[in-house]
Amino acid sequence: MTDEGAVRDRLVAAGVDLVLREGQAAVSLREIARRAGVSHGAPRRYFPTHVDLLSAIAREGFADLTARVDETIRDIGPDPRLRLTALARTYLDFAAAHRGMFELMFRHDLLDSGRLRLRETSLPLFAVLADLVTQVRRPTDAPAPVLAGALWANLHGIAQLWAWGSLPLATGAPDDEALLRATLDAHLGPAPH
Repeated sequence: MTDEGAVRDRLVAAGVDLVLREGQAAVSLREIARRAGVSHGAPRRYFPTHVDLLSAIAREGFADLTARVDETIRDIGPDPRLRLTALARTYLDFAAAHRGMFELMFRHDLLDSGRLRLRETSLPLFAVLADLVTQVRRPTDAPAPVLAGALWANLHGIAQLWAWGSLPLATGAPDDEALLRATLDAHLGPAPH
């Protein structure tokens, strides 16, 4: 790897660490440069705008989440309902454990910016979800991409509302497992016994 590539990678790694430790609001070019051990002007050479750097950091988050999902569903076996449940559990666990990264990854301004082809990094994960939904959907259900989108929106809402404390307060649930099961049943029908 070239020195330029190494500096760029250090900047992204410092940004990822900052987001994971302190959340996306803490991300500044100056702080990332300090943590990467480079001059405060160095990030601008590799990332012309703040959005470029945030997109590079979010791309790492998508790579991490995708790797976790791939590993989880690979280890779960061939049953599509079980794989879909494992994917959903992995998504909620990632959101809870990596709050700042989760929030950064789904910022519309980053996804819509076209920076670093971030949307192309996120869409394969949705394709996995849609493929599994296709395998378990009922013939009377909405088209698989629509059903997958509704399921994703529901999971994302659970992740956000749980993190904000709204769902624990409203439901009295000690964890999000019952919500996950209810969501899957609502979108896919009850799990076979």
